[in-house]
Amino acid sequence: MSEGFDWAYLFEISLTGVASGGLYALAALAFVMVYKATRVVNIAIGEMLMAGAYLFFTFASMWALPLWLAIPAAVLASGLLGAIIERTMIRPLLGEPPISVFMVTVGLASVLVGLVEMVWTADQRRLPDFMPTQPIVIGEAFLAPKVFWGAVIAAVFIAAVLLVFRFWRGGVALRATASDQGAAYSVGINVPRVFSLSWVVSAMLAAVSGIIVGSIGGISSSMGVFGLSVLVVVIVGGLDSVLGALVAGVVIGLVEALAGAYLGGEYKLLATFLVLVTILMARPYGMFGTREIERL
Repeated sequence: MSEGFDWAYLFEISLTGVASGGLYALAALAFVMVYKATRVVNIAIGEMLMAGAYLFFTFASMWALPLWLAIPAAVLASGLLGAIIERTMIRPLLGEPPISVFMVTVGLASVLVGLVEMVWTADQRRLPDFMPTQPIVIGEAFLAPKVFWGAVIAAVFIAAVLLVFRFWRGGVALRATASDQGAAYSVGINVPRVFSLSWVVSAMLAAVSGIIVGSIGGISSSMGVFGLSVLVVVIVGGLDSVLGALVAGVVIGLVEALAGAYLGGEYKLLATFLVLVTILMARPYGMFGTREIERL
């Protein structure tokens, strides 16, 4: 039986899964960033990815800016969008029940989709190529160049964010606020500003993720569906765990790739939700989540 098994194919599928998992991990990090600091479950994470991808499309394709300018412009514009969302929709609800803020993010998702369809229509569009196109061969395994370079970019951004938040003052303030808001206030940390910072960084990370995902599969107003897989990743890893987001991203990427290859594309979602249910039955707060997470 084992003689007829194609190990090279398994290796190839696994590599693709791990690379896709890198993209999930980056988007999940954007989610965890907001949840950790503000305890807001941002359901609109997929739509924020979409907004970043469309901003890049606008700068690069419609306004014909050079790519080295269009990508940072899209990321910074997304950060501004994150700040506006936090200031106008999230901050007025400080102290309200979690379900109120949760429902606001559900509404935000619909608003972002509506705006995209009004401005850019619902048609599928292609992003300009900005990644190398030579095939990537590792051993006998072939990896799609966009998936490989997308994963590399995601890994670089994840590492950069972790380093910045480890050593930068704003990052230390965010970590302090995440562990105890009352204590953060008492030592003079401007907690509302930290909340704003977490939304800005989250929106910028989501934009990077959206640009990569959009360059691989094109962009459309239904891109937010990617956020569903990101939510699965975050819940599996633990809503407030950065390590959980990274590990679960790779796990879910692998599960999706293997299910798609050996069972068929229609089983991808089923496989990921089976993993989700199994993890939650064993560890209700996720693989690395803390036990104090509130129930919505």
